[in-house]
Amino acid sequence: MSQDDKKTAAARAALAYVEDGMRLGIGTGSTAEAFVRLLAEKVGDGINVTGVPTSERTARLCVELGVPLATLDEMPRLDLTVDGADEIDPQLNLTKGGGGALLREKIVAHASEMLVIIADDSKLVPALGAFPLPIEVNPFGLEATRQSIVDAYTELGQSGEVRLRVRDGQPFETDGGHLILDASFGHISDPKALSDALHAIPGVVEHGMFIGMATLAVVAGSDGVRTLEAPQAQNRAS
Repeated sequence: MSQDDKKTAAARAALAYVEDGMRLGIGTGSTAEAFVRLLAEKVGDGINVTGVPTSERTARLCVELGVPLATLDEMPRLDLTVDGADEIDPQLNLTKGGGGALLREKIVAHASEMLVIIADDSKLVPALGAFPLPIEVNPFGLEATRQSIVDAYTELGQSGEVRLRVRDGQPFETDGGHLILDASFGHISDPKALSDALHAIPGVVEHGMFIGMATLAVVAGSDGVRTLEAPQAQNRAS
């Protein structure tokens, strides 16, 4: 199976969690787009769902394919969000934000009863950090914020480079008008401590670690699709 085939297989398997009448958060990125295309087919077949997109890009695709949409203000509580991830650790902690939509993705996920992650098996990692951590920041005081981020992770015994994300020669701007700093740690030994340290920096709007938020991960590999359950979900079930 190619990587695209794996993404499509995971997206198709995640459709099993979508029920008629659901209020549905819809993620951003290539795997989420595969899910949108399959969801649109189900909408065409008559399933009744309303989606809240996590980015303008996802919203445009939904409109193009005929998936009904609402805003999170109109529908502030969601049944399910289906989204991709850049990294998934054994506890189903995630790194997200490679597509630049991490703030909206986290807001939508937090408003949902369930967060189902869809991915190919290349996203499974023993620990977060190989993928640069996206940190969404306010443009004001950018360098001061960057230095504070360096100081914060240095105090935690981490090391790495923090770079401003640039696209087409210009700073990448999120849908919310913020910038993104990509922090290359190599290995994040204590995600919760790093999360707390980053949230304590005034210029940091949000970061791309999703800790304890995922319910399930639907992961496709060459040997098929498997579903991984988060420890907190297992505890609730028991």
